Amino acid sequence: MAQYHFITVDVFTRTRFTGNQLAVFPDARGLESETMQAIAREFKYSEITFVLPPADPANTAEVRIFTPNAELPFAGHPNVGTGFVLAREDEVFGRKPGDNLRFEEKAGLVEVAVHRDATGAVSGTAIIAPEPLSVADSVPAERLASIVGLPPEGIATQNHAPLLLSVGVPFVVAEIRDIETLATATPDTARFAEAAQHYASLPGRLSVFLYVRPAATPWQLRARMFAPLGEIPEDPATGSASAALAAYLVSRETDPAETTEMTIDQGVDMGRPSHIRLRVTAADGGPSRVHVIGDCVEVMRGVLTV
Repeated sequence: MAQYHFITVDVFTRTRFTGNQLAVFPDARGLESETMQAIAREFKYSEITFVLPPADPANTAEVRIFTPNAELPFAGHPNVGTGFVLAREDEVFGRKPGDNLRFEEKAGLVEVAVHRDATGAVSGTAIIAPEPLSVADSVPAERLASIVGLPPEGIATQNHAPLLLSVGVPFVVAEIRDIETLATATPDTARFAEAAQHYASLPGRLSVFLYVRPAATPWQLRARMFAPLGEIPEDPATGSASAALAAYLVSRETDPAETTEMTIDQGVDMGRPSHIRLRVTAADGGPSRVHVIGDCVEVMRGVLTV
């Protein structure tokens, strides 16, 4: 039997026991995919990561991301948190990690910039989404409202209908009328399953990202994310969905700024407030790169015997 060390962190927060939980195995050599999936089921966090030596020695590591029931090609908070953990290690597979990391993932290469506080301690990271924005039609607004337990008028369609957005992982994204309506959303698992079967374009692990964009503060958003088919009733923070939405909102600007900064607060309604910062750079009239930025805090360390 072998022992595998893990570290848990809360991501998109500076306060323990808030934000989004993540477990990181900094050296997962020897673990089979089936075992990784079993460990993810045991933890029951929205995601956990397993770190392996990179195929290309110019990169920092290969990072594999698992939910309780599936492996993901990319995700936001696992990359932010894994970067935080590895940057604080003395070495990663025989090399000092430094302040610029590169992770090999199924969706592509993920660049990670390490952030430090005034004392020089690692405080968080910023990652760049690995894929350009893709946009597709999604569930009709009335059907989506029934899936998330809202009245039809709760889905705001004056700016856009519900869409399938992705910068690495697809999400059904919809604007909600106001924060009060957002707070009442209650996912219906059976209707999630029906929609995933009925609409061929939707991923089997149907994930719905709902947001409110206040008129007074259009770049300070509130959001919730539900993925009950992936055993995630609600996610405290969803960096990949936030990145896709940020890219989409900038794409709708008539003359986007060279750099657009925005924030998304998530997890408030489930008692795990998370603060996601985003930076979108534009080129040729549209989004070119999306940075997902977050603070992290360590929670605990442990050893798993397999």
